[in-house]
Amino acid sequence: MERSQADVLLVLVLGQACHSVEEYVFRLWEVFAPARAVAQAVDADAALGFILSNSLLVGFGLWCWAVPVRREWKAASALMWGWGLLETANGFGHIALAAAARGYFPGLYTAPLLIAAGLWLVSRLHARNA
Repeated sequence: MERSQADVLLVLVLGQACHSVEEYVFRLWEVFAPARAVAQAVDADAALGFILSNSLLVGFGLWCWAVPVRREWKAASALMWGWGLLETANGFGHIALAAAARGYFPGLYTAPLLIAAGLWLVSRLHARNA
């Protein structure tokens, strides 16, 4: 495992943290039913549930970076591939939702960061396996 791959994963997870803040500020759970369902499954107060669920997501990402990736566990590569692909799809999904809304959709501003960091991580992983 290259240190640079771990660094890119950290950038990606921190990008997700920024993305989560944007989604919270612009109240994603009010305009996107899946986000509302997850938030309300965590807490009856959707705003609090959204904060908690996104905190768990970012916390899991930081744990992935700090423990399995930096300690070079066998699962590290799969976890990084998962993060890279998931966050790239997340970024493109927000752009598609904004296009469908014909305007701003919560998460749009940070979507390019997720796409760039996700593709950066995937390209590093692919180059290592090539």
